[in-house]
Amino acid sequence: MKKIILSADSTCDLDDTLKEKYAVNCLPLHINFGDKQYKDGVDITPDDIYDIYEKRHILPKTSAPNFLEYVNYFKKWTDEGFEVIHLSLGSGISSSFQNCCIAAEELGNVYPIDSGNLSTGIGLLVIEAAERIAKGMAAAQIYQEVNALKAKVQTSFIIDNLTYLYEGGRCSALSALGANLLNIKPCIDVDNSSGKMKVGKKYRGTLARVLQQYTRDKLIAQTDLKCDRIFITHSGTSPENIDLVRKTIEEIADFKEILVTRAGCTISSHCGPNTLGILFMIN
Repeated sequence: MKKIILSADSTCDLDDTLKEKYAVNCLPLHINFGDKQYKDGVDITPDDIYDIYEKRHILPKTSAPNFLEYVNYFKKWTDEGFEVIHLSLGSGISSSFQNCCIAAEELGNVYPIDSGNLSTGIGLLVIEAAERIAKGMAAAQIYQEVNALKAKVQTSFIIDNLTYLYEGGRCSALSALGANLLNIKPCIDVDNSSGKMKVGKKYRGTLARVLQQYTRDKLIAQTDLKCDRIFITHSGTSPENIDLVRKTIEEIADFKEILVTRAGCTISSHCGPNTLGILFMIN
């Protein structure tokens, strides 16, 4: 059986420990400040983006690797006769999957999966693929099974402040000002068929109080939780907020693993600091 290489866009937001544990390779998306281009998580960090915004009040544009970048990235493995399973950022919000498919057609032996998701919503599917590789499953079967699991991923985030969404052109000045003045913190839900985002429940109050209520709402609403693992993924927040969410999770469900990761540049540049979400799967 051919060796299988597991790969994902950098937007899977898995930390170095998890990438090593599950043998995940990542292709970085581009972070663009004018004519200067950086690679997500390679030569720029979310804190760099926040620092630039504080000093210059500009945010970057993000872009997917083009198909030639995918070709060059995969070729080192396909030339050696390996098969590659690659999970892309949701096709509803990025051209990553489309560009990956073009490269796959040219090279062969590459199985592109549209995650229909973002951040560790992708990461959950990456781990599912890794566990199947470890069992010796064939690439074609893994491709089919992981695609079928996309509908099981539950991804959402609480946005603390709408300033970054406004500056990035994703909400109006009036909406941002009103929400910030009234201390409204919207929940952003991800459509797991495309990765597109929509505004869900709007919470009001301190961030700590909102995070606790949001966590309870999302978990109690599910009667068929898959309790293998849950991610707490944030764009930079206090240890106290993370601990509060962890304790709230433990009060409601018995997950085998509660994994904490920090979102990369692509996600953070759109949401800003103090964004936090819980990401999990259902059966």
